[in-house]
Amino acid sequence: MGLNALEDIASTAGAAIGALDAVVRRQERSVGAWRQRLALTAAAATAKQAGRIEDEAALRDAVLLTKAGDDVGPAGRLLLAWRRLAARPAGDLLTAKNLAAVLGEFSYAPDEEVVNDLADDLQELAGGAGVVGMLTGAFIAAERHAFDRTVGAWLADALLAQRLGWAQAVPLLGAEAVLGTSARPRRSAAGSVATGDETNPERAKGLLAAQARAALRAIDLSVELERRAEKLLAVAPKLRAKAADAVVERLLSNDAIVASERISGMSDRGLRRLFDRLVELGAVRELSGRPTFRIYGL
Repeated sequence: MGLNALEDIASTAGAAIGALDAVVRRQERSVGAWRQRLALTAAAATAKQAGRIEDEAALRDAVLLTKAGDDVGPAGRLLLAWRRLAARPAGDLLTAKNLAAVLGEFSYAPDEEVVNDLADDLQELAGGAGVVGMLTGAFIAAERHAFDRTVGAWLADALLAQRLGWAQAVPLLGAEAVLGTSARPRRSAAGSVATGDETNPERAKGLLAAQARAALRAIDLSVELERRAEKLLAVAPKLRAKAADAVVERLLSNDAIVASERISGMSDRGLRRLFDRLVELGAVRELSGRPTFRIYGL
């Protein structure tokens, strides 16, 4: 593939990321639910890549129906990893402490030296790599330490958020089933992570295309959720429950809420009645399809 072809796909990806950046900076009311919904999609895709059978519904159940402090299981930890990306301040994502935590959620147990070495690689990428080099470098850094492409996707999303100055990252690449062709991780003569033109150009093209697709899907989801949020906010004044405002805020900030969740002292029965009313008004959807342990969201 020639240099011009790489430049063309980089330009296309740049335009998609620019459009996504505008969405992020608008800070729509449903931004919390949007990021968490993207985290769920990424977790489901990466679970499938890992050969697991859990879909989005099963991943929701693993986290939402588990008591606080109990183990959510390997699939649930995948969702926690992507939620971590979406919820924590972008500036904290690539610290050694946070990297150790997220690698544990991805079922790795690296020692302190490996984690610190990875953090150093990522700091180098964040500080000096170009856009293409930063993207490919995230995957190379993961591979160099024997982590799979799921980790590379997580790292690339975190690096993008830091580069663009976002408060929180947007889960993008985890939802992509194909993340470019493989390239052997290499170090330069100075020991730094190989980036940019030193990597396989076909891989760079594949990763840029994946990033562009993911950005456009994220924009589409933002439009859809904001439309639902506007409907929820329109019916909110009709709600009589004392804690209705708190419930509305939780719905706008989360992918989903369990009907038995404690919100501002509301009883289980009162919360279920409120959700039934919201479903009746077309402002909220019941997501589980079950008669019990029901889950609601935009």
